[in-house]
Amino acid sequence: MDPTPGLSALFPPHGLVIRAGALTLRVLTDADLPEYAELIRRPIFDEAEAEYVFPWYAVHPEQRVREALRFQWRLRADLSPEQWTLPFGIWADGRLIGCQDATATRFAQRKVIDSGSWLTRDQHGRGYGTLMRQAMLVFAFDHLGATRAESAAAVGNASSFGVSRACGYVDNGTQISSLTGPPLLEQRFLVTPDSMRRPSVPVEVEGLSAELREMLGAA
Repeated sequence: MDPTPGLSALFPPHGLVIRAGALTLRVLTDADLPEYAELIRRPIFDEAEAEYVFPWYAVHPEQRVREALRFQWRLRADLSPEQWTLPFGIWADGRLIGCQDATATRFAQRKVIDSGSWLTRDQHGRGYGTLMRQAMLVFAFDHLGATRAESAAAVGNASSFGVSRACGYVDNGTQISSLTGPPLLEQRFLVTPDSMRRPSVPVEVEGLSAELREMLGAA
């Protein structure tokens, strides 16, 4: 009798792994959620009272954890070729240090990736924020066939601006944030395969199966 298939066979995103230098990006599984919960209890922002602090972070840590877990489960339930988010955990030296999301709407037609990311405060200044974004872009451009990637950050969030520009993003207009909380002005950013600044280390991707490509509209 064949053995029972593993979770990555039943839900292909959980078999996806990206490696770049000291970093491993892997879609979060239920087994990772206790470590993830501890991670989001820790400080992320240098200025915890700044306007640009994520609304989901600016609540009591236990409420933050409960809502974050609901968010992770909702992403799995809602994943389809029409709309998907891959919530990558970022590991360095076997320790979860942050998250990098890649999101798309109607990817088969639009070939556009949006993204968001964060690291715990004690990991700032090590180059990890740039490298994890570059690894995600290599995956999107070289392996999924994306033709552009977009991002946005609240005006005043200098560290996020710095990471975007280090990856080759250019300014792409402004917008008013759609997140809950004050209507903040955001700077939009855009990068293409030609303008991207590639990492100095190789990026390896495994687990991008035919089934996963179909789920993402990248068959």
